Amino acid sequence: MTVQLTPLRSRSRHSLVVTPGVTAHRGASAYRPEHTLEAYRTAIRAGVDDIELDLVATRDGVLVARHENELSATTDVASRPGLAHLRTTRSVDGVEREGWFVEDLTVAELKTLTARERFPDLRPDSAAYDGREGVPTLTEVFAMVEAESVRRGRAVGIMLELKHVEHARRRGLDVETALLADLRRHDLDHPRARVTVMSFETEVLRRLSRRSRVQVVQLLDLHDRQPPDAVLAGDPTTYGDLMTPEGLARVDEYADGIGVTKALVLPPGPDGTLGEPTDLVRDAHRRWLTVQVWTLRAENRFLPTDLRDGDDPASYGDLFAEATAFLDAGVDGLTTDHPEIVMAAVAHRL
Repeated sequence: MTVQLTPLRSRSRHSLVVTPGVTAHRGASAYRPEHTLEAYRTAIRAGVDDIELDLVATRDGVLVARHENELSATTDVASRPGLAHLRTTRSVDGVEREGWFVEDLTVAELKTLTARERFPDLRPDSAAYDGREGVPTLTEVFAMVEAESVRRGRAVGIMLELKHVEHARRRGLDVETALLADLRRHDLDHPRARVTVMSFETEVLRRLSRRSRVQVVQLLDLHDRQPPDAVLAGDPTTYGDLMTPEGLARVDEYADGIGVTKALVLPPGPDGTLGEPTDLVRDAHRRWLTVQVWTLRAENRFLPTDLRDGDDPASYGDLFAEATAFLDAGVDGLTTDHPEIVMAAVAHRL
């Protein structure tokens, strides 16, 4: 792959931080099945500032690392006859889904499963590791990160995204109390801890800002979408409402930053090419809210049309140029499946 070193924009905006951080999205998930200990270790070996993991709760209240509570996309649960009776259809955050759900399995049952690559056609090299690892608990991730931090002589940060919190609460599972227990068990509930808690839901972050001392980041999706807890409560609030200056003022009451999908900072043009920066970074910085952008991926399928290389969706395009464009837009952190490319862009920028 040829790395393009020419920034797309000559006039840049300033970040709130000296060095924008690089976060490994579900670990180095371009190279190992997501949310496995080896995916996290691979990212740490590459030198990332933070690893990011999503958390859902098992039937017995243990927090585990999965992007969603339905298991069939990233584990071998469908091949387990002993769990076939747990297949069901359920409304999750207002969306009907079918499959096997984490909240129906105990952690012991979950530990019988192995992880699989989410995009086997795009990432066959990662899919070659299918079946080698299981689903880690949050406690296991904390222990691994502590060991890797000691081994490498540097603190590795952890960004924790809470998923389906209100959905879980309505099923009798208290995700935030379980999180606080795990943080305190590992002496991580203090301002110096390299831990950030994130969610697309708003109320859980408000509560945690009063109950915990770690950093809090409000995640924002496209303008017309809604926080899952708002959907369940019948509240018409959209993410677009939270992006207005008034909305950001409300977010500033409980959060230290926002984490936003790429299109909110650099929306694609009509032809799918990389667009010009919106005012969101500027507006957030006026409130001293940091801005983390997600998710940067190297495959053509995920890149703007002008940064693709050929027609093969799995081929790598110019992620370096895309990362540089976001740095020029003033973001404070970049979340990526391909940390080594994005770290190179940050290093070149500096």
